[in-house]
Amino acid sequence: MAKRFDISDKVIHFTNGESKDDAFARLRAIIGERRLIGSSIMVRGGYRCVSFTEAPTGAFVDDFVRQFPFKRYSQFGLMFPKSWVYDRGGRPVIYGPWSDFGILPEELRWRHVRYEPTGEQVIDFTWEREWRMRCDELPFSPAEAAIIVPNEEWASALRRTHDAQQDMVVELYAAAIERQIAELWREPFRWHIAPLQ
Repeated sequence: MAKRFDISDKVIHFTNGESKDDAFARLRAIIGERRLIGSSIMVRGGYRCVSFTEAPTGAFVDDFVRQFPFKRYSQFGLMFPKSWVYDRGGRPVIYGPWSDFGILPEELRWRHVRYEPTGEQVIDFTWEREWRMRCDELPFSPAEAAIIVPNEEWASALRRTHDAQQDMVVELYAAAIERQIAELWREPFRWHIAPLQ
């Protein structure tokens, strides 16, 4: 894909949560399952999609998105190469008025996002630079995704959590077999972490 300074060659799926700890727990659960689950929330027509943003990571430093009234993002998420998402059917959304939904062919309606910049009530989510993939779930591996966290402190917390979980796995196996063999079940941390700051 072509490189541009104003749009990233990556897309990010941000987690949400009532607090940073809650969003961090959701991120850990997603990493553990190695899949994103499609949702029909905020998708007209009930289509199940996984959503992303193509905004550069710098746009999310210092809670950039918090200046908007719609607060559904945290600074935790997963970043994928845009080409990887595109090859699996992901596309930029189609911003347009509510009436455009009905004139779009059925196979494109899942991409429609309402855009009414001159209406009595302005509706404008173009700042999200949204991409969607229509799917029930999107499996991925550590080779295909990088983990987004607010800063190095959260990156360290993620590594510590992983190490503690692996210690527990080894201890459980060591209760039944030799510790040296139990250590074979220890899984290394294979993820790339990209702190926003």
